[in-house]
Amino acid sequence: MLVSARSFDEYRAMFALSDDDLALRVLDCPGGAASFVAEAGSRGTDAVAVDPQYGPGRKLLGTLALREIEHKHAYVADNAARFVWDWFGSPERFTRLRARAARAFTADIAARPDRYVAGALPRLPFADRSFDLVLSSHLLFSYGAQLSEEFHLSALIELVRVARREVRLYPVVLHADDRRYAPLGRLRSALDALGVSSRLNRVDYAFQPGGDQVLILDATAPGPLPTARPGADVHDPVRWRHPSAPAARDEP
Repeated sequence: MLVSARSFDEYRAMFALSDDDLALRVLDCPGGAASFVAEAGSRGTDAVAVDPQYGPGRKLLGTLALREIEHKHAYVADNAARFVWDWFGSPERFTRLRARAARAFTADIAARPDRYVAGALPRLPFADRSFDLVLSSHLLFSYGAQLSEEFHLSALIELVRVARREVRLYPVVLHADDRRYAPLGRLRSALDALGVSSRLNRVDYAFQPGGDQVLILDATAPGPLPTARPGADVHDPVRWRHPSAPAARDEP
């Protein structure tokens, strides 16, 4: 899987984020080398990213992302007809925005390392309902050919577990051939049986053909989630800041 560096503006577009959304506590999972947390934080958003790459080798992540951007530029320039350019405009702007995001990420992870937590689906190191809004891009569904349907369901349940309001996932198409992830309907039915309703919304963003929809899960009132969920008994390693949280949860 690739190390990508998407920007704050790209996140706003692909997740249809409003100003009200950015006033919430937000989790980016997996964060990769995106600058969302960096740029959202500079605007006052309480945002956290989690990714398996945020372990001991995290200092190299920005460099790896820049190398990946250089490689991808050559590919998208040579295969421009395969992509949708309404949002980026051109391969040159695509590369410029991604490189800027990678540099912002590198600076922020050095300045605010507590905002970047090592962890991976389907086991996240956060307490139940730790975040108002959970964002997840370009892992689930994108890698549907590599990740099993069982993994997808476990990961979706885990994302719901750590959310208070919504989980948003983008895109719902495979990264390799632009087809919608085939078991999506079964996954939505399984979540519905757990009291988690879902809907597909169109967004004003696409880079892949057909990649203009976000899946939104309602995490406000799920039924009992499967027991012994991994990570369910751990504390949030980033200080809890939600204004309505009980005082006892103010310390990690």
